Amino acid sequence: MDRLDNTVRPYAWGSTTAIPTLLGTEPTGEPQAEMWMGAHPGAPSRTGRGTLAEVVDTDPEKELGAASVARFGPRLPFLLKLLAAGAPLSLQVHPDLAQARQGYEDEERRGVPLDAPHRNYKDANHKPELICALTEFDGLCGFRPPAETADLLDGLGIASLKPYVDLLRAHPEDAALREVLTAILTADPEEMSHTATETAAACDRLGSAYAPYADIAHHYPGDPGVLAAMLLNHVRLQPGEALYLGAGIPHAYLNGLGVEIMANSDNVLRCGLTPKHVDVPELLRIVRFEAGDPGVLRPEASPDGEEVYDTPTDEFRLSRYVLPEGVGVHDLTLPTPQILLCTAGTVRAGEHGLAPGRSVFVPANEKAEVSGTGTLFRATVRV
Repeated sequence: MDRLDNTVRPYAWGSTTAIPTLLGTEPTGEPQAEMWMGAHPGAPSRTGRGTLAEVVDTDPEKELGAASVARFGPRLPFLLKLLAAGAPLSLQVHPDLAQARQGYEDEERRGVPLDAPHRNYKDANHKPELICALTEFDGLCGFRPPAETADLLDGLGIASLKPYVDLLRAHPEDAALREVLTAILTADPEEMSHTATETAAACDRLGSAYAPYADIAHHYPGDPGVLAAMLLNHVRLQPGEALYLGAGIPHAYLNGLGVEIMANSDNVLRCGLTPKHVDVPELLRIVRFEAGDPGVLRPEASPDGEEVYDTPTDEFRLSRYVLPEGVGVHDLTLPTPQILLCTAGTVRAGEHGLAPGRSVFVPANEKAEVSGTGTLFRATVRV
């Protein structure tokens, strides 16, 4: 079992206080957006045996287990994070596995440099993800029914939005969503900037249901993503609740602290709320134009106290243990690799004492006994 020393990424949208508060450290004044736990080459966790990537590479079958290597290859198939949003992240979607492989092979064939700002596919993997709230957490997830969006836009009283309102009311749901998103992303930039500015002012004035979009517009003035965001469901998670984001589902995290887990991939197609490249044709190929409920997840308890966030993804499985005082030792040994993360209280994992924000990597089949009082998240794979 290895204690992990993890890198915090200082993305501009990160909270300056949420991760330091959890860790019990002094804020630096700079944004601290994500703490990565895993073997991703961008920021692998460090152990007493080298980086976790180096540890896995030395003996994949010993560290990951035979079943995981046979299913996912000689790499840790998931990345675990603490995510602290102090401002909205970009509006984005992720490809499915076939789309990722096709897109990656196409860009490789065309010789697009891996670090090119217009490159869409950094690898050939998909990126399903799950966010579990540690604090109240706001996000956007999936398309709202078009008729409801039409009412929302109509309530702003902005003449330039009327064509979108009409499209949303007159067309079948999937066609309406595709046409309106396409129109927003391909509109004349100057005209769209003016419409987005008018929309921001109206959202500020009206408040209530418009408040999340007013805040987005404050951070991204004149961005067409402000209008695109209004097509989506606004979700407010309470601590312990989660959202699963599958392929093609447009989403954005707005504010709050959570535990995030994902397949080990960097593939992102952006829709807006970003200065980065937006590839509209490729984005429209990936987005699933389906309206529906965002599907807030609550954990399912098992007899041994494990609370599982059930998802259809095999690359990761996230669960938590809320350990009350005096319960004794839990045996968490598995034939698959694990990362254990404490988020509250004090938990002992093997010989390691874990305070909030501290984590360990447990190789496959290694004895994993935990005790103490607090909350422990367990990340592993499903094989």
